Amino acid sequence: MEKRIFVGSDHAGFQVKNELREYMEEQGYNVTDLGCFSEDPCDYPDIAREVGEKVQEHKDSVGMLVCGSGVGISIAANKLRGIRCALLYKPELAETARKHNNANVMALGARFTEMSDMKAVVDKFLTTDFEGDAERHARRVDKLNTM
Repeated sequence: MEKRIFVGSDHAGFQVKNELREYMEEQGYNVTDLGCFSEDPCDYPDIAREVGEKVQEHKDSVGMLVCGSGVGISIAANKLRGIRCALLYKPELAETARKHNNANVMALGARFTEMSDMKAVVDKFLTTDFEGDAERHARRVDKLNTM
């Protein structure tokens, strides 16, 4: 099954989101852009909610969120039940977030991470699977889901 990716950003992450969306599309991923669609100021919680709700709705989909630091948008996304959003800036973190935490949304900081690093994070996040057969990881993610 083709992996479905929902992306969104605030105004500070607009350019980065667009570049990463194009990068994923070039690799053949099914990417849906949920905004924002300009550099006009907007509120990151609104975008985080839209992306999170789509990830909740579409099983086996993932999300990518971008704001200036990645912090605010990741906090907002994690308010939604079943969303496990990880703020990522190195591919090793993306791998661990997927393998151990079954992260289903990645957050990136447009002002603090180089594009080459963000592309490496995206690649690792999208190609790493959850180690759900390891009982300890599944148990911990179950606990996260009930919080």
